[in-house]
Amino acid sequence: MSVRLFFKIILLSLLGACSDNQKIFLPDYTEIDYLIKNGKIVDGTGNEAFFSDLVIVEDEIVFIGDTRFSEIDKQNRIKNIIHADGRVVTPGFIDLHSHGDPLKYPSMPNFLAMGVTTITLGQDGASPEIHPLSSWINRLEERGIGPNLAMFVGHGTLRNLSGIKTDNNPDPEKINGMLSMLDETLKYTFGLSTGLEYSPGLNAKSAELKEIAKVVGKNNRLIMSHMRNEDDDELESSISELLQQGEYAKIHISHLKAVYGKGEKRADEILSILDSARRNGIDVTAEVYPYTASYTGIGIVFPIWSKTPEQFQEAKMNRRDELATYLRNRVNRRNGPEATLLGTPPYTGRTLASIAHEKEINFEDLLIDEIGPNGASGAYFVMNDELQDRLLTDPYVGVCSDGSISGFHPRGHGTFAKIIEKYVVQEKLLKLEEAIRKMTSFSANILGIHDRGTLEVGMKADINIFEPNNIRALATYPNPFVLAEGFDIVLVNGKKAWQDQNQSQQLWGRVLRPKNIR
Repeated sequence: MSVRLFFKIILLSLLGACSDNQKIFLPDYTEIDYLIKNGKIVDGTGNEAFFSDLVIVEDEIVFIGDTRFSEIDKQNRIKNIIHADGRVVTPGFIDLHSHGDPLKYPSMPNFLAMGVTTITLGQDGASPEIHPLSSWINRLEERGIGPNLAMFVGHGTLRNLSGIKTDNNPDPEKINGMLSMLDETLKYTFGLSTGLEYSPGLNAKSAELKEIAKVVGKNNRLIMSHMRNEDDDELESSISELLQQGEYAKIHISHLKAVYGKGEKRADEILSILDSARRNGIDVTAEVYPYTASYTGIGIVFPIWSKTPEQFQEAKMNRRDELATYLRNRVNRRNGPEATLLGTPPYTGRTLASIAHEKEINFEDLLIDEIGPNGASGAYFVMNDELQDRLLTDPYVGVCSDGSISGFHPRGHGTFAKIIEKYVVQEKLLKLEEAIRKMTSFSANILGIHDRGTLEVGMKADINIFEPNNIRALATYPNPFVLAEGFDIVLVNGKKAWQDQNQSQQLWGRVLRPKNIR
């Protein structure tokens, strides 16, 4: 007989001998993994905070309320006691749009350090180019991951795997092959992502997107879309295209923004389009990140007819002047070459303007002759604070980082901390309860994650403990890889994954599955 089993028998015998007014508290559990005492519970629903204890057994919340454990319990039955002492206790944050290679960077401390316990990958139309995707997922599960993962399959990736690639008029057989792959993959992923501003997704026409939406809807999954064009003067058209897909499936706008747009009034115009769609039965939501610079490949400034290597060589040889004019006008419209901060070698940390000045050439010639549409990534300072802040306050708009552990942009290390530090504590644009809702239950509901996102009995124990006034988003554009501070304890699946700026040596995250799928 093991020592532990012997102890349990003795303990239960002693407890069984207690009088009625000394009955064991939570008698169904012979061991308690965590007792969190006197926390300020912000449960993720948006309801007012309240002070309470919280009890965790294995990976599940089993009790919220005033606990009545005896001294013998505390000494022998409870493995860990966390004295919250009035600190905030929330569900772990769920990042609606994230990036990274978990096989290369499995621990992902940048997310855990800012309280993110679940990330989403396979975004912008691009997932691992492997079929079936389940083989990649199985490999990841064997290796382990720091935060949980909700996986999407990319539309652009399916185009490549089915042989459609950049074809803008694919034959029905290849379309059917793509739809078949999509249908199979949606059985164990949370939805389809589209990247209609990127190749090959930009070649898809509305008929193809509608057929895809029908398959997504049939599987009760989500379409998460980087829309075709985020420029302010093209935004209504891009939203309209997505809303057409919303007739068949639940839809979501990735990193909602209006490039060159300005002011709260413009934000209200955008939000009114989405409100109108919801009144007409379209299930549409969105999310933003709290920075006014985007981050993506430099191909974003190149015309559609020069995105791929083959198209670029053709344009360079036969349409050079037209290409240069397009690049000059587009970059200047996007606040000029000074507002493009490159984040990949050999240009890391330098603006397009400074490199062109050093080389004594025009920035458009630099883009054509040295960089090309696939030669760099960067941050683009193209958004307006007032507009983006108004979007953030809308109840149907959540939070994402659109970041990774390696992207040269502070959003990958600072987003969720910045929401609390700036928008809750400093500017009071959001109440703490509403900010937490946007980062937890709102995200879970959009994704269809049913066992996380709120602090309730029966939910998985993904939990953050912190003092809001201590939260700091320390990452900056010049130095984007500084971890956030202030999240004292982060539990993932009932295990301590992060404490006092240190990550557990073990990886406690899981690859999540949609409801009814194992």
